[in-house]
Amino acid sequence: MHRSLPRFFLWMTCFFCFASASAASGGAAHWIGAWSASPDAAGPAVSDQTIRQVVRTSAAGTAVRMRLSNLDGTAPLTLGPVRVALHTEGSAIEPGTDHAVSFHGKPTITLAKGEAVWSDPVEMAVKPLQELAISLYVPANAGVASTIHSAALATAYLTEQGDATSSVQFPGMETNNSRFFLTDVDVASAPEGATIVAFGDSITDGVGSNADAQQRWPDYLATRLQGDVRFKAVGVADAGIGGNRILHDDYGPSALSRFDRDALDKANVRWIVLLEGINDIGSSGPHAKAEDRVTVEQITGGMKTLIQRAHARGIRIYGATLTPFAGASWPYHSAANEAKRKAVNDWIRHSGAFDAVVDFDKAIGDPAHPDRMLPAYDSGDHLHPNGEGYKAMAASIDLGLFQAKH
Repeated sequence: MHRSLPRFFLWMTCFFCFASASAASGGAAHWIGAWSASPDAAGPAVSDQTIRQVVRTSAAGTAVRMRLSNLDGTAPLTLGPVRVALHTEGSAIEPGTDHAVSFHGKPTITLAKGEAVWSDPVEMAVKPLQELAISLYVPANAGVASTIHSAALATAYLTEQGDATSSVQFPGMETNNSRFFLTDVDVASAPEGATIVAFGDSITDGVGSNADAQQRWPDYLATRLQGDVRFKAVGVADAGIGGNRILHDDYGPSALSRFDRDALDKANVRWIVLLEGINDIGSSGPHAKAEDRVTVEQITGGMKTLIQRAHARGIRIYGATLTPFAGASWPYHSAANEAKRKAVNDWIRHSGAFDAVVDFDKAIGDPAHPDRMLPAYDSGDHLHPNGEGYKAMAASIDLGLFQAKH
């Protein structure tokens, strides 16, 4: 009997190694969206440079994977090596936490124009609300435009000293306030894990809040979820794009044209919070081009289409009311546009088209002046909230909307 113990323990050791490796492999892992930044523009060419970008994961996991995109590139582009580590401060990483990232088993990947790719899983314990530093080397290229998310509200660190992906302290750097190539980070979660997609425009993107401060309303929502044991396995993916409209391309593709990529196709997405329409209204002033002028019925019709597409995938979609914008630069705000905003909000609240309503208008509006934001929540442009405004928006959301029964 005693002779069999070593063999037994050897077998158990191999079993647990196999189980751990399987959890980090593509097929067996249960992925949820932990972070995202929707691509919205072509950026400057990057050549023989390393970019280090810091992201905060909204939920914990036993492994990570990331998605790189050449969506707005002008030609094929090679990327890599890529590394991921725990972030400390500035451009620095925590020594001993650095991991190489591979793509189909290789350290580099060549993406065709318009193509995106998921990395191989990286077995790495990630805590909730953990900051990761993702370092990406871009070899010499012939002026291919980068794919960026313009309003990152986060500092990207760049160096022209070749491959610096494994540097603990990033060398001789410049900074940029866009995201480059990186569009998603997923974590391997528990089987009950699921994703919330916050889908919207610059107000979902966090414009008006402080850079590197994690003050977007989806950031505050993630913090609230992680403070409640019932929602530890719920991730939040921010799919906001500044200037985004439901019906027309503007800054980035319209909501209708990007909905699959930026919402429905996220890993294990179960809920979508939709905050769109203010830019459709703001672009409908008297001096707008005829094709940009849209009616309330066209805006709500676009929302109905998004709702139908979400429901066809078995995904619940919650409508967020449009926030006040009186005082925003003319002709963006006008009496006619305010009437449209109120009409759209009435439809969101009372039509029954959405699975539930998130009343952001009520959360940050001034009760004495319903067409305006409370001054304490105004970033100063009368359109975008500040960090406190975004915190109030997140605080107004009923977390019960994200329970498993939904």
